Amino acid sequence: MLNNLKMYGALCMVLLPLLLSHNTEAAAVISIDFGSEWMKIGIVSPGVPMEIVLNKESKRKTPAVVAFRDDVRTFGEDAVTVGVRFPKNSYKYLLDLLGKPFDHPLVQAYKQRYPYYNIVATERGTPEFIHDENTRFTPEELVAQLLAKAKEFAEVSHGQQISECVITVPGYFNQVERRAMMEAASLAGLNVLQLINDYTAIAINYGIFRRKEINETAWHTLFFDMGAASTKAALVEYKTVKTKERGYVETIPQLQVLGVGFDRTLGGHEITLRLREHLIKAWEANGGGDVRSSPRAMEKLLREAERLKIVLSANTEHYAQIESLLDDKDFKHLVSRSELEEACADVWQRVAGVVRRAVSAAGGAGAGARLVLAGGAARAPAVRAALLAAAGHEPARSINADEAATMGAVYRAASLATGYKVAPLNVRDAVVLPVQVVFNRSVDGNEKLIKRTLFGPMNPYPQKKVITFNKHTNDFSFNVNYAELDYIPSTELSYIGSLNLSQVVLSGVGAALSKHTGENVEHKGIKAHFNMDDSGILNLVNVEFVAEKTVTGDDEDKDSTLSKIGSTISKLFSSDSETPENQEKAEEKPEEAPQEAEKNETTKANETTAEKQNATETEKPKPKIVVLKEPVQADEQILNLQPLTTEQLKASKSKINELNTIDRKRTERETALNNLEAFVVDAQMKMDMEEYSECGKPEEIEEIRKLCGEVSEWLYDDGYEASTEKFEEKLALLKDKTNSIFYKHWEHRERPDAIAAIRNMLNNSQEFLKMAKNYTKEVNSEKDIFTDVEIEVLETKIVETETWLNKSIDEQEAAKKNEDIKLTVESIREKMKNLDREVKYLINKMKIWRPKKPVKKESDNKTETVVETDEKPAKPGNQEEPSEKVPETEQVEENVKDTDEETTETTPPPQLADGNDEHSEL
Repeated sequence: MLNNLKMYGALCMVLLPLLLSHNTEAAAVISIDFGSEWMKIGIVSPGVPMEIVLNKESKRKTPAVVAFRDDVRTFGEDAVTVGVRFPKNSYKYLLDLLGKPFDHPLVQAYKQRYPYYNIVATERGTPEFIHDENTRFTPEELVAQLLAKAKEFAEVSHGQQISECVITVPGYFNQVERRAMMEAASLAGLNVLQLINDYTAIAINYGIFRRKEINETAWHTLFFDMGAASTKAALVEYKTVKTKERGYVETIPQLQVLGVGFDRTLGGHEITLRLREHLIKAWEANGGGDVRSSPRAMEKLLREAERLKIVLSANTEHYAQIESLLDDKDFKHLVSRSELEEACADVWQRVAGVVRRAVSAAGGAGAGARLVLAGGAARAPAVRAALLAAAGHEPARSINADEAATMGAVYRAASLATGYKVAPLNVRDAVVLPVQVVFNRSVDGNEKLIKRTLFGPMNPYPQKKVITFNKHTNDFSFNVNYAELDYIPSTELSYIGSLNLSQVVLSGVGAALSKHTGENVEHKGIKAHFNMDDSGILNLVNVEFVAEKTVTGDDEDKDSTLSKIGSTISKLFSSDSETPENQEKAEEKPEEAPQEAEKNETTKANETTAEKQNATETEKPKPKIVVLKEPVQADEQILNLQPLTTEQLKASKSKINELNTIDRKRTERETALNNLEAFVVDAQMKMDMEEYSECGKPEEIEEIRKLCGEVSEWLYDDGYEASTEKFEEKLALLKDKTNSIFYKHWEHRERPDAIAAIRNMLNNSQEFLKMAKNYTKEVNSEKDIFTDVEIEVLETKIVETETWLNKSIDEQEAAKKNEDIKLTVESIREKMKNLDREVKYLINKMKIWRPKKPVKKESDNKTETVVETDEKPAKPGNQEEPSEKVPETEQVEENVKDTDEETTETTPPPQLADGNDEHSEL
């Protein structure tokens, strides 16, 4: 297993730079895999392709727990520790409560499992924790605090502000639960790019590293994800498809979810609760007492059951041990794996059902698909045995079961965020809970209830749908509900909640119809446009009345510009699968009789012949059809759990901001206290060291020791209750007294290295000066690189620097260590900088110097060599050049032609060995 993880990590490091690129201005984005028991954070930022964010304990996952004790809020492991002693103050498994009414079966089960929580109903009908007399928390507020902590982990880890994220949710989440997660993210200050189903994120992670395997031939993978609270299975198809999103046809890989199966209450936590019950019975059998009445003892048993469950997945038996479980009595009991499997016998039977439902929902597609495991609870041997029996082959463990969803979600975040370019992977999710539109229509004087499926089971999304009402002439209303859920087990139906989603009341229908009437106007009905976005949330986009007007060339100019624009805009809402509209039209339009159809065909043939005979005649302009649109007022009323109002959102955000302010102030105070304590201890130790004490006068050292003792005594007496400002004031006073001593010590410590560096530079500069003197006009006329002035300036600078250095060293050595510094490191650096500037100037001049080229010139039938220079030679008096010149072409040919008479030396000028590198470094 460890080797597989290492290979997986190595593969990620090789492939990720190929799959993702960024620009320097891109902002970091994160993914949050928010589960019932754990949360994991992934990040992508400039320079960091994709990785898991570590928490403050340097762990890759954090318990999804928040606790409050003595006005201190803690998260993760610290919150779990608080929960052992004070279970009522530690809140966990919050995902099970998100977006659910108070009377929901899962909420009631939560109250039974954790009776120490005081949970009541709010005004909007949701559960709420009563923390104390003045404080209450809703599940959205607690989840928001955990999401904000995940955001903080990423910001601290990568040192930049983060605002955008992708959050995983269970695929079975309904509309209310998804909106509740969006509200929690908004309270946390996060902009959600997408809510992604957890199994879809796993499929993305699986597919991006197998892009080369995806081709036009579809292949399937069945993902089985058993987490802490629930189990999901998804059958996914991988193949390449042709798209034209960028204006041209391209072939890209695509994953599409074909079938989904789930069990909301089948998870690792259920196994833990069964094991806790087994331990309780063992305790009671030994006369241990009523452990159920003690919340602290029950919490200890729950933690031990969780630990024992993990150990038994790899061992056949193990001891459960708890010190001082109840009334100072210890508990120790041997538990075997067979006892655990017997206690969960009905649980293992439900595993295969999830897989069968996923395959059945896909319509039997994907026979023989590879089974891939994800989720921590899938490691149980009994789970693997049940999957082997259901799939017929050994499940594969080719992905990181804990982090696959996190990494897939962060890849999705990079593809949605601006500034990143990822290898394309088209993602098509599937609708788990179908949606329909229900309305009344008058048929033969009777009201008839009409149902039209908007999004059927396993319909792909994101997608737009349009439903047309073409029999209504006055204001009316329609409902949006969940459709028939026959394929969902009856045990799961009660967890969905209310099947009614919303009611839409339309007004102004009659006015819209009467506005567009006439012989050349044909009414097309009332069209309601719906959109299911990437997050699986259904939205009513708009409602409008649509008509078609037939116009001739003369009337065309009279049409309003808005009507023409409406025709264009209507195409934006068109869909390849407008099933409701097509069904409506098919029902209302009777089929044409065969005889009448034959007659029409004969008429059309005669008309065609007549047109051919009159081809020479002037053609009349053909009529054109213009689409007319009129918006219809639509008021949508939520029928199930109401979303948070603006006032409620503000109140919740204010509560969370207040908690954040308290945490920030506490952190600032703790930091100031720690800084003061550390500085006092450090100063006391250094004042006792000779190398520091000799840098100050005796009275200064004694004053610092006295001040450190007073501050230390003050801290241990009542200083711990002081304010942040008081700690900072004490620290500033100590620094003011010790700064001069610490500075002198630093100067004396760093000075030898600085002196060695400047002497090294002087030696190199002198060697360079000796070499440079050989490249002057007086010494070497052919290689006169440097002028006498340049040589003199460098020589003067070297002498001045060396004289200053020797004098300053003598002055410093004559002074005591506690006196003012005569030769500072900064002054040495400044001298080195000035000398280095002079040397680099000459070195750069040597680099660009080139030997002068000879030019041959014909004069009086003789050939002489004239050396070209940058300056033209002076002409004596007004003497003019001969008017006769060598033709340009001949001169070029002569210059190019090789001769034996003269050769031009092209040897490059000598370079100072390693001089350039050494001076550059200095």
